[in-house]
Amino acid sequence: MNVFAFFQSEIAQLLDQLGGEGVLPTGLDLTKLTVEPPRDAAHGDISCNAAMVLAKQAGLAPRAVAELLAGKLRQHADVTEVTIAGPGFLNWRLSDAFWQARLGEILAQGSAYGDSTLGAGRKVNVEYVSANPTGPMHVGHARGAVFGDALAALLRKAGFDVCREYYINDAGAQVDVLARSAYLRYREALGEAIGPIPEGLYPGEYLIETGRALAETYGEIWRDRPEADWLPLFRQFAIDSMMAMIRDDLALLGVRHDVFSSERALQQSGAVEQALATLEQAGLIYTGILEPPKGKLPDDWEPRPQTLFAATKFGDDVDRPLKKSDGSWTYFANDIAYHFDKVQRGYAELIDVLGADHGGYVRRMQAAVKAISLGKAALDCKICQLVQLYDHGVPVKMSKRAGTFVTLRDVVEQVGKDIVRFMMLTRKNDQTLEFDFAKVVEQSRDNMVWYVQYAHARTQSVLRHAEAELGAVPLAGADLGSLVDPAELSLIRLLAGWPRLVEAAAEAHEPHRVAFYLYDVAAGFHSLWNKGKDDSTLRFIVADDLTTTLARLALVKAVGLVITSGLAVFAVEPMMEMR
Repeated sequence: MNVFAFFQSEIAQLLDQLGGEGVLPTGLDLTKLTVEPPRDAAHGDISCNAAMVLAKQAGLAPRAVAELLAGKLRQHADVTEVTIAGPGFLNWRLSDAFWQARLGEILAQGSAYGDSTLGAGRKVNVEYVSANPTGPMHVGHARGAVFGDALAALLRKAGFDVCREYYINDAGAQVDVLARSAYLRYREALGEAIGPIPEGLYPGEYLIETGRALAETYGEIWRDRPEADWLPLFRQFAIDSMMAMIRDDLALLGVRHDVFSSERALQQSGAVEQALATLEQAGLIYTGILEPPKGKLPDDWEPRPQTLFAATKFGDDVDRPLKKSDGSWTYFANDIAYHFDKVQRGYAELIDVLGADHGGYVRRMQAAVKAISLGKAALDCKICQLVQLYDHGVPVKMSKRAGTFVTLRDVVEQVGKDIVRFMMLTRKNDQTLEFDFAKVVEQSRDNMVWYVQYAHARTQSVLRHAEAELGAVPLAGADLGSLVDPAELSLIRLLAGWPRLVEAAAEAHEPHRVAFYLYDVAAGFHSLWNKGKDDSTLRFIVADDLTTTLARLALVKAVGLVITSGLAVFAVEPMMEMR
């Protein structure tokens, strides 16, 4: 149960009752009504703004509306206290029995606790990673990969029908450079001394293997042939080789995609022309001359007639070119076609997870999606900022294999998949993330992943110890009425907030909220553990009091289940014991 959604429904019913009694108007607009935790826990368990947002419609002062609702709430079986704060905010407390019943729900639902029907099966396309197929993935890609994968899992848990997608950028100039770089390594594999890698080609050692594979496949056939003869073949061979490497890197990180879409295939299918024809029919493409960019003019700037998309009609700053000076389509034109293809596949909710250098891309692409979907689809672009790597506080900058950067594989192989995944979600995506190889494996409260995993391992240790002492004990039917200590009830309230957290994080597209929630759960559990060490009456296993013991073991198990549920969103395996 989402406790707050439940009481939002209860408030709506109470308003209907007041309307039926003629005390308030019927048919009030409740869209701005919120039911949520109060900012200060001392004010109660739940806070509601109903009186503030409905007063004008009701023709009454906010406090008068609040008094009417408070009178009804005081009759609710689960409400023990109602107060009115300020001009009309409603705050109320719930009975211990209400919270204890939530613990029973957790035990009954297991790690599926928090699953929601919020999404109602709506289709969402989450495109993430989409790294150019020109080499191994770097640590920045790792952040976008983890973020996108966790967001997709979070949306699925919230009831959405999610497609995880990767867009292969295999149609630009960068893949021609890749082909030339592979050709150089091909000649090297045939025994030529190639010397230093020429500027403009990819220098990484990862292409040595591709060159050898080309030599083994084709022998010397292409050694002395002109570029035009071998470029298409080498380009596709190298792209396939790089995508195989990227898939292996993603698998090492535990990331999977449902769909891989090819930019080149999209172009060859005529999809670009089809998408732009749709915009042209709507009168959104024209020939014009753009104003020069503000500030210092680029060396290659020339005021010339261009084919433009009327992006300013949909909130962009300027209209956007669709053709280059040589008559070929711009990247933006290809991207319009790609998003049009998503819309044609039935996706009205699109999410693009982008790198830190794509900030200027957002408004133009959102404008394009509005245009090509006739306003029926929405695009949310999530920018993942840079990852700064350290080792004991010293910056780490380069990988020999990649040539210029630290690879995703370097990081995962050094500290492990689960640590990388969790740590990549300990900051909001639009904030720079610092990743220190020493700190992420440190056993301290400051290390979020260790602290959460330690809490889960402790729950399992308690349950194993209890089974050794008491044998297999049924917890599903435990009498939870003895869980009355403020620390116990506080922890139960926190656990009961998991369904709301899932829905709120899914709606906001913010999986990092899960990391902070799990940290709070871990802190609450560790605090209760420490209280039991200092006060024997609060220990989880109480000699000669089986009823209290079973109730507390139920709480311990519930903590483990909620942590497991949260870690599942991150595709992180919960630790059964710490080593």
